[in-house]
Amino acid sequence: MSDIQDLISQIPLGDLAQKLGVDEATANDVVQKAIPALLSGMQANAESGGASSLEKALSKHSSSLLDGGVDLDQVDTEDGKKIVAHVFGGSRDQVATALGQGGGGGLGGLIGKAWPILAPIVMSYLAQQFTGQKTSSKKTSTQADGGDDLLGGVLGGLLGGGSGGGGLGDLLGGLGGLLGGGSK
Repeated sequence: MSDIQDLISQIPLGDLAQKLGVDEATANDVVQKAIPALLSGMQANAESGGASSLEKALSKHSSSLLDGGVDLDQVDTEDGKKIVAHVFGGSRDQVATALGQGGGGGLGGLIGKAWPILAPIVMSYLAQQFTGQKTSSKKTSTQADGGDDLLGGVLGGLLGGGSGGGGLGDLLGGLGGLLGGGSK
């Protein structure tokens, strides 16, 4: 199973930096915090009864956004805003601020600005991973469903494969109850 760095490597940092009005290193810092938070929020929502909603949303996102490299001009940021609202609900700004305080701080506003750009990419990537896992599971299993388990496995696999050294756990651990604040 792929890890989060595979997803992150598909983000065109130079283009994102330009859209955010920052240098590439800052854009990388934003991506390294924003994507794990999105995935963790999705996982928290899925674990608290929103797995079928997330699976339904994944079915609407094609992996074509990832084909041949991500073109940020093709990203539907209005859809991204809806995804972020669904994932974080009213906690969106609090999560962005909390994420932005670590490692030099001041990134909260940039994380909030980047999420609508990154969320459709994350959904496309998850759709690609989930579809691949579901297809593989059908070949190897006679279970009738298992979608929730597969979805949890895809999210857990991505989050479990973070940047090493406990960095992801340290980054997200302080967010506590803020994650999963969105709708199911």
